[in-house]
Amino acid sequence: MLNIIAISGSLRAASTNSALLAALAANAPADCRVQLYDGLGRLPIFNPNDESERTPPEAARLIEMITRADGVIISCPEYAHGVPGGLKNALDWLVSGEAAIDKPAMLVHASPRSLYARAALAEIMRTMSFALYDGGLEIALLGKKSPEVENILTEPANRLVMHDAVAAFAEFIGTR
Repeated sequence: MLNIIAISGSLRAASTNSALLAALAANAPADCRVQLYDGLGRLPIFNPNDESERTPPEAARLIEMITRADGVIISCPEYAHGVPGGLKNALDWLVSGEAAIDKPAMLVHASPRSLYARAALAEIMRTMSFALYDGGLEIALLGKKSPEVENILTEPANRLVMHDAVAAFAEFIGTR
């Protein structure tokens, strides 16, 4: 059983990125457990003086989850042509340790317009030595209200696409 951690870069209650990750988890192959990380909003601002024995509990939890995971899936909105601060902060907590080194990662998108954030996030993650999977997934949910999002994510064709995306990522993990 593969253990995959999914992180939404959005803190919005009705986040399409979070909805996409929840749907991915629900449609993952039977041999993959996709667990949603829910602590992004509780992470303190990264401070290198607080690493090691002084690492705050939520940061330590994130580091441990990433360390134990077989892979990471991130869905991220774009704010002002960049990666949201909360997600960048989470990644900063991983920078000086080994949790990200050669960790398989896949980027998925709920908006076709997040091109700047996609490029920036990919660059950040490559710099951190994540093993970035070239495949990914995009299901356009931008501007949709919750009932529409649910309808789109439960369409049989989209459920199959999500299943296949996680299966392909699992195959990538197996080659590492």
